[in-house]
Amino acid sequence: MTERIVERNLPIVEEFRANGGRVGGPFDGASMLLLHHRGRASNAEYVSPLAYLPGSNGTMYVFASAGGRPEHPQWYRNLVAAGTAEIEVGTDRFPVSAEELSGAERDRAYAGQVERMPGFGDYERNLEGVRTIPVVALHPVG
Repeated sequence: MTERIVERNLPIVEEFRANGGRVGGPFDGASMLLLHHRGRASNAEYVSPLAYLPGSNGTMYVFASAGGRPEHPQWYRNLVAAGTAEIEVGTDRFPVSAEELSGAERDRAYAGQVERMPGFGDYERNLEGVRTIPVVALHPVG
C-alpha cells in the first residue's frame, strides 16, 4: 500500500528521511518523528511529521496543535480512533500504542514542549477558549 503525504509536508518528510531523522528550518534542533496512521474511513496509510517531547521508558509525547488552527488535525483523529500506529524516529520504524493524556498529566507534557519549543505556547494562547490542544503519549510496542 502506498503512503500518502499531505503536499505541504512532503519536503519535511523527504528531508527527515534524507538526513536520518533531522530537519532544518523552523524545526531545526527539534525532536521529530514520522507518524504512520490509517484513515478512519479510507484505511489509507498517511504519514505526518510531528515534533515530539521525549518521555521516560521510550514514551514520546505528540501535540495536536495543527499549527494553531481551530480544529484538531486529521492525524490525531485517526490515531485516537485506531489506538495504534507506527512511527519513524531517526532511521528506525516501529509500532506504538497511543494514549491520550488529560488533566495535570496533559498539562505537564504540554508545558515541557513549550519549554523546548516556545512556539507551542503561542498555539495554546491563540486557541484559548476555542479548543484545548490534545497531547498523546506514544508507547513503543514490543
